[in-house]
Amino acid sequence: MSITSISANMNNVPMLNGTNFKDWKENILIVLGCMDIDLALRMPKPNALTAQSTPEETVYFEKWDRSNRLSLMIMKRGIPEVFRGAITEDVTVAGEFLSEIQKRFPKNDKAETSTLLASLISIKYKGKGNVREYIMEMSYLVSKLKALKLDLSDDLLVHLVLISLAAQFNQFK
Repeated sequence: MSITSISANMNNVPMLNGTNFKDWKENILIVLGCMDIDLALRMPKPNALTAQSTPEETVYFEKWDRSNRLSLMIMKRGIPEVFRGAITEDVTVAGEFLSEIQKRFPKNDKAETSTLLASLISIKYKGKGNVREYIMEMSYLVSKLKALKLDLSDDLLVHLVLISLAAQFNQFK
C-alpha cells in the first residue's frame, strides 16, 4: 500500500470528540480493514515466540504484531491527547485499547433519541434539491428512531413532511 493511500485512509477517520464514538469506531474499523491491518482486532494475541516456534508461527506472530502496532498508532492518532491520557499506557493490545475507549463512551440511547427527534422536528425543506431525497432523509431519521425503540407512525411522518415543506408546496398540502 502506498504512502498516499495510507495517508488518505487515515484522514478519513474523524477526531474523537466525545459525541461521535460510534462513527469514529466504524471509520477506524473500515480504515484498518481496507489497509488489511485489522488482524490484531480480529484475532487474540498469539503466544510469545520460543526456540521451538515453527516458521508459520513466526510469520503469524510478526504479522499480528505489525497489525497491532499500526492499529494502535492509527487509533491514537484519532484521539485527542485529553482522552489518550485517560487510558493507561499499559494497554498495548489494539483490541483492549479499543475496549477501553468504548468504556469511556457508553452508548446513550436516550441522548441519541433526543438528538434524532430534534432533527426530525426541526428539519425544513428549503426548496433546493430533490424533494424525494428530502423525504427519504426524514424517513431515514424515523427508521433510526424505530431502531432505538421509538415507534413513529407513518401518518405522523406524512404530517411532519407536509409541515416542513416550503410555501411553494401549499397547493400540494
